[in-house]
Amino acid sequence: MSKPKRRRNNNQTVDEAPLLSKTKPLQLRYYGDPVLRKRAEPVLEITEAEIKLAEDMLMTLYATGNGIGLAATQVGVLKRFLVVDIGSDDEENEFDPLLLFNPEILSAEGESVAEEGCLSIPDIRADVKRPEKIAVKAVTINKNEIQFEAVGLMSRVLQHEIDHLNGTLFIDRISGLKRQLLRDELKKIHQADRPL
Repeated sequence: MSKPKRRRNNNQTVDEAPLLSKTKPLQLRYYGDPVLRKRAEPVLEITEAEIKLAEDMLMTLYATGNGIGLAATQVGVLKRFLVVDIGSDDEENEFDPLLLFNPEILSAEGESVAEEGCLSIPDIRADVKRPEKIAVKAVTINKNEIQFEAVGLMSRVLQHEIDHLNGTLFIDRISGLKRQLLRDELKKIHQADRPL
């Protein structure tokens, strides 16, 4: 998911902070790439390969300059993994990056409508209706199973990225008429010549 540029929390403990040792950004996949419509497979074991993927995906998210969430399918990897860093300009409300394996929404309540964008569908934004609050279960990079509640922007980003892991794009959640109005822009993204 994309958002205007934000800053990261640099007050993390060594155990929490993902290592960004010599990673480089991965290649994003864009609208029209078949991998974006595939369902990702559960991660059965967190190995060095998964940790490296986490590092590379976090670096890729930061390299976009305007991303706040990224699912593994968006870089062509069919594993149930995502990274989120919504940051904040408010010192008291900053969040550490979340690196979540096998995220699952346990419950949802309320309703909100807000504008969303996507790194895989550049320059297109639309209002999307989603639950306001969700409960999530996932496994951390430290192999700990966690459950937590998310509201507001964090809830929206997690839902957006979990949708990616299920092969769903945010434009699937808008009306057919709105999608029709975006048809020419989507066609341009699909036909753009980009490296894989």
